[in-house]
Amino acid sequence: MPDLIDTHAHLDDHSFDADGDAMFQRARDAGVRRWIVPAIDRGNWEAVERLCRMREGAHPAYGLHPLFTAGHHDTHMDELPSWLDGKGAVAVGEIGLDFYVEGLDPARQRALFERQLHIAKEHDLPVIMHARRAFEETIHTLRRIGGLRGVIHSFSGSEEQARQLFSMGIHIGIGGAVTYDRANRIRRTVASMPLEWLLLETDAPDQPGAHHHGRRNEPAFIVDVLDTVSKLRDVPIEEIASTTTANAIRLFNL
Repeated sequence: MPDLIDTHAHLDDHSFDADGDAMFQRARDAGVRRWIVPAIDRGNWEAVERLCRMREGAHPAYGLHPLFTAGHHDTHMDELPSWLDGKGAVAVGEIGLDFYVEGLDPARQRALFERQLHIAKEHDLPVIMHARRAFEETIHTLRRIGGLRGVIHSFSGSEEQARQLFSMGIHIGIGGAVTYDRANRIRRTVASMPLEWLLLETDAPDQPGAHHHGRRNEPAFIVDVLDTVSKLRDVPIEEIASTTTANAIRLFNL
């Protein structure tokens, strides 16, 4: 059985309230015994911390997600360093830029993103980043600040953008999207990129793969991502599992 780490799963989501114990058992049965649980706004930092304290193998990240910019206040940013210091954080996240959803203030997004990048650098922590229609600006910002490590989760960029990211020490997070036959661009990237920069994730409860389309996503389903990556690269499942798990251990200092 593979030893897997789901490097991006929102397991504090209320969709898991009714069957949380069973969900974690299904994950363990599938070989997934560690999880990175990123927060999205100040309102769920306590829930993430509580879940990770109660569930062995769950590790928290704290940050302010760009989709919820309107609810983020400067006082939340002021609180972030103390949460990183005292609540077992393995990363700053989920943070980033989203220029796809209409109505989000791009200037405010940029200010929050950059400040959180600086906080991560000051705390020597990796960053978990969301980037949608914002890859070029994300790459430019990371290069300008420098000295950062982390992952672009649910990567959907080009092969060239992936190369620029891992040349700066940024990993590529791959989830259920790669299991769809029509996902040609991400499949090309996964097939050709250096394996030492790849991480596996689910983004549970969102973004289920092709075999679970229309259902709630959960960590056990990461085995479909593993199987797809193995086939795309023509490399044994065991090698993909061991390398991506080692990548996550190294990045998040697990």
